[in-house]
Amino acid sequence: MARPAFPVPAPCPEREGRATGKGHIAAAGTINYALIVTHQQHKAIMSALIFPVPEPACGGRRPGNARPAGPECRRGADSGPAVTWAGAPPGSPHNRPRILPVFLPFAGCPTRCVFCAQDVQTGQRGGTATVVRALAQAETRLEHEARQMDGARDIGGTPEPGKSPAPLEIAFYGGTFTLLPEAERAACLDLARRWLQRGVICRVRCSTRPDAVTERDLAGLRAAGMDCVELGVQSFDDAALSASGRGYAGEAARAACAMVAGAGLELGVQLMPGMPGVTPEVFRADVRTALLPDTGGTPPLAAFLRFYPCLVLRGTPLAERWRAGDYAPWLLETTVDALAGGLLAAWARGVAVVRMGLSPEDGLDDAVLAGPVHPALGQLAKAEALRRHVAAHVARLPGPPARFGVPRRLRGLLWGHANGLVDAYAAMGITRAMVHWRDDDNFSLE
Repeated sequence: MARPAFPVPAPCPEREGRATGKGHIAAAGTINYALIVTHQQHKAIMSALIFPVPEPACGGRRPGNARPAGPECRRGADSGPAVTWAGAPPGSPHNRPRILPVFLPFAGCPTRCVFCAQDVQTGQRGGTATVVRALAQAETRLEHEARQMDGARDIGGTPEPGKSPAPLEIAFYGGTFTLLPEAERAACLDLARRWLQRGVICRVRCSTRPDAVTERDLAGLRAAGMDCVELGVQSFDDAALSASGRGYAGEAARAACAMVAGAGLELGVQLMPGMPGVTPEVFRADVRTALLPDTGGTPPLAAFLRFYPCLVLRGTPLAERWRAGDYAPWLLETTVDALAGGLLAAWARGVAVVRMGLSPEDGLDDAVLAGPVHPALGQLAKAEALRRHVAAHVARLPGPPARFGVPRRLRGLLWGHANGLVDAYAAMGITRAMVHWRDDDNFSLE
């Protein structure tokens, strides 16, 4: 008897199978237990599984601030840029932009957060000189990219297939962009505008605090060419926000999310599991809030999430609390368990989690005093989330599985970091001998 096939998520109508009346795609003789998702959600879910840091597809811009023609943004044609997550065929990265980070540590920040050590995380000290230096470094990098693009064109000036580098998205990180002094913010936006017009970059994003956005400022950013605003929410829980001295309440964070999306800007939400006051239960609630609204088939306001487990870094107020015994970071096992649950919740809503853990920077390892640090934290969490997803489908089978089809691109993820999940799969009745590798994005059980 054939067992159910469970694409993760459902395959697209134009690719295989036949459409059912309820939006599922089913092959003959199988029962499809996949969630009903749109093609765009399919791409978001699979990019979260396949790519460590999936980013929006980039079609480029016309000269000036005109938006290119193309598919509508999922919140409507008038709500912002036309963006599709991982819009290029998986395995063809040339339409996924590379991120050019411009780090502005502490720039614009009204206070220093108890956990923050941007100088350690970025290797830069902050201040006006740092902003000037960061923009100069970005200018140099963009000039280099422009020369590479010119070298990839044929005699007629057309980019040669496979030779042109993937497009760039410039990202202003590390400070509170919306509270930068006007001259510094204008310099950042001018840099982006000039290179947008030259076609070297195709998107612009920034990060800021939830209590540092207004409808007027957001409208101004969008008019100046901004595509995406990431909010360092950290938590929506009032008690946790108070314990961490964030200076705003959960309602302000929720209102800021609505303002960013309402301004037609892509919204990214950053959460910090393990921050003072954030328990695993609070983190689960934070993820649910970040994925609102969840009624009537309305897509979440957030286009993507980031999970940054809280670490105790040298030189921070949190380090003093930790030394005094007033703060205990999460264990690695607790962190992986919580991140896996957050991943599953996000994937179920078609939202990608684009990062888990801090980016490795020179000196970061030496600065970590305590906390859930692991060089493969993302792989640990994704592999555990995948295991839970598979286990849920195995439990629906009328008998033990005999054959398990897995997308080939997940070959390095299935068994977990250092084969740590082999025994867990064996307990489900799945062994290495049963696995065969598929060349599509679907799983199957027989």
